[in-house]
Amino acid sequence: MDTDNGTRVKLLKAWRYFFDKGYVDGFGHISARAGNRSHMLLSRHSLGHGATVEDFVVVDFEGRQIGTSAPLPGELPIHSEIYRSRPDVGSVAHFHSTFATSFSVSDRQLKPTYFPAAIFRDGVPIHPDSRLVSDRARGAALVQTLGTQRAALLKAHGIVVTGDTVEEMFAGVFILEDNARRTWVAASMGKVDYISDEALAEIEAEILKTRGPLRRIWSLCEEHNLQFSSTA
Repeated sequence: MDTDNGTRVKLLKAWRYFFDKGYVDGFGHISARAGNRSHMLLSRHSLGHGATVEDFVVVDFEGRQIGTSAPLPGELPIHSEIYRSRPDVGSVAHFHSTFATSFSVSDRQLKPTYFPAAIFRDGVPIHPDSRLVSDRARGAALVQTLGTQRAALLKAHGIVVTGDTVEEMFAGVFILEDNARRTWVAASMGKVDYISDEALAEIEAEILKTRGPLRRIWSLCEEHNLQFSSTA
């Protein structure tokens, strides 16, 4: 599917950034819808720093590969079930990010503490099942927890972040983990003075209208990938 090559390149750029910056701790996978919307481009199992565009394979929502036989992530149903249920979602990430995941087992709610995190102002629900999302039933349960939100925490497990594009998924992962880190720092100093709901609504509307912060975050990924430009 040559028409999907542009999406593969974006996934590769996102993966390289995530891997090099420590979002991937040995576990994690990302995906995007393929051009026909009934398949996805999914990172194969156990990708590392040396990933290439060929490591993002075409898979249908039953887990059947098209033209390849690469080892696939065991939690493929995270991706397939979200795509089945959320036509607005075009890209999905699952990682075990340290700061955000820590909030899944804390009595402190993960709320926006700096302005770009206003895109999560409606909340980040916690999925109560810590097991691997290794079949359709568990994937469907996760989808129920996620609802219409951008992201969810899996209790004592990890994060799931969605976006309508690879770029938006990337920005969501970046902001979610960075916001969790900033919240942790603020909480270590005492009471956290959260942004008001009214202010968050205004900030979110501006971000989604101009998309400036989201583009700037993606540009960080592009800048990081300049050293790999000859292979992309």
